[in-house]
Amino acid sequence: MHVLGIDVGGSGIKGAPVDTASGKLLAKRKRVETPHPATPQAVARAVRELARHFDWDGPIGCAMPAVVKGGRLRTAANIAPGWVGVNAAALLRKHTGCLVSVINDADAAGYAEMHFGVGRNREGLVIMVTLGTGIGTALFINGHLVPNTELGHLALRGRDAETWAAESVREKKNLSWKKWAHRVDAYLRLLHNYFWPDLFIIGGGVSKKWQKFLPRLTLATPVVPAKLRNEAGIIGAAVAHDHARRRARQRRSLS
Repeated sequence: MHVLGIDVGGSGIKGAPVDTASGKLLAKRKRVETPHPATPQAVARAVRELARHFDWDGPIGCAMPAVVKGGRLRTAANIAPGWVGVNAAALLRKHTGCLVSVINDADAAGYAEMHFGVGRNREGLVIMVTLGTGIGTALFINGHLVPNTELGHLALRGRDAETWAAESVREKKNLSWKKWAHRVDAYLRLLHNYFWPDLFIIGGGVSKKWQKFLPRLTLATPVVPAKLRNEAGIIGAAVAHDHARRRARQRRSLS
């Protein structure tokens, strides 16, 4: 199945058609700037722009930086607070004319890595951590997603962990890789003490520079860079849409 995957981020909105059987992009990805403020209508127009760029009239899977329940956003991280309570799937369908599903952005990235990246065929507990504007997390038990974990908001040093250890903090404060690695290490230790995972996967754009910080970590638990990097959200949103469609079809056949 071919699905247009779209990843809504704090600074950019990226999209590309995806072959959900292979996880491969079917065209060069397109990026547009995230509007500021990133209100529902403004983001919906940007998504429509991406759909028109690819002349798309098929299904769309969209990753959003928010807790998502039944297509409706329950939180709004790094987008306008006006998203809270909005049925994003219905809004994007109205603007694009396409069938749209919506998933948390870190869950989408994790979905891609577990199906086509370094998490493929991994058993046990795997936690994907995306380091970017904030910190996103996706938790998988024997390959099955536990959605909307939002562990970037755990308390660390008396504040939300992402306000101390996100990649954007390293850039804003001009931290050395050594100092920032210490913060990432402290955050991963916090997660480890709660969940005792078998593997951490580090995603986000900074994962392509993993040699600068991952070797400085002190955890005994394996920590590996994501394979799909900035394409993970696009691929995962598309694959999640396909799998949701298949599950819905199975439920109908059993009823």
